[in-house]
Amino acid sequence: MRGGLSDDVLFFDIVARSRSLTEAAREFGVSVSAVSKRLAQIESRLGVPLIQRTTRRLSLTPEGERYAAGAARIAAELEQLEDSVAEQHGELRGRLHVRSTIGLGRAHIADLVAEFVGAHPQSQIDLELSSAPLNIAGTGFDIDIHVGALPDSRLTATRLCRNRRIVCAAPEYLREHGAPATTAELDRHNCIVLRENESDYALWRFVEPDGKESAVRVTGNLVSNDGDVIVGWCLEGRGLIMRSLWHVGPLLRAGALVRVLPEIDTPSADIYATYAAAPAVPRRTRALLDHLERGLAARIDQS
Repeated sequence: MRGGLSDDVLFFDIVARSRSLTEAAREFGVSVSAVSKRLAQIESRLGVPLIQRTTRRLSLTPEGERYAAGAARIAAELEQLEDSVAEQHGELRGRLHVRSTIGLGRAHIADLVAEFVGAHPQSQIDLELSSAPLNIAGTGFDIDIHVGALPDSRLTATRLCRNRRIVCAAPEYLREHGAPATTAELDRHNCIVLRENESDYALWRFVEPDGKESAVRVTGNLVSNDGDVIVGWCLEGRGLIMRSLWHVGPLLRAGALVRVLPEIDTPSADIYATYAAAPAVPRRTRALLDHLERGLAARIDQS
């Protein structure tokens, strides 16, 4: 880990993108004390602290954030230079920290990233699944995959796949209770609702014929914060759900669920990847985004 000024810059870029010194040490294949010592030498040379050492999670000082931003630009330019030289023959290498929502990650993203590293064995992907919302700007994540675009000037958003939420029910439920013909008739049905983050989860949104969005407040006797749980309840004939096509598409094709209100549109809920805005996106990042886009299009039925 010894080197000159340029090596220090690249070293700090990796440290700044890590979630802890332990993770950075794992990346370098050295001890935490070795990383801490190298960091202290850089801080001594600059005359300012770069990292707060009061918490277990790595946190940058204002000076550290400035140094990290410059280091990231230099590292990206160097990687782009090497990519341009090895574009035709170079093996994809390096590590990517990827974050995804839990349900989407389990259903699709985990399989797709496993396929990617199978095709590119010199690459490494650290996949973290979480239900908590997170703006990855300034974190150690390279890519965040989620439903819906997240506006942030420090991030670039790429749509990976078209998706929308639809209302559906089990055939058993529809035989017993019938199907609503209009959104107003949802009031007569038991609607199983998904509690997500801080949103008003009892509002189901639709698109009127004039293109305007409307919201219908639904009620029911079952609520959960887990998408798999509400789909399971729906399969048991306990009520209606509104769920993304990426989740219920296979169940619709198998006939286990039936789409309700098929003539009424719903707002788009497309799947996006966000990543740091930079003049040059690393080749491995571009390659993974392309793989995810192709894979999701093949796996998610938009009919």
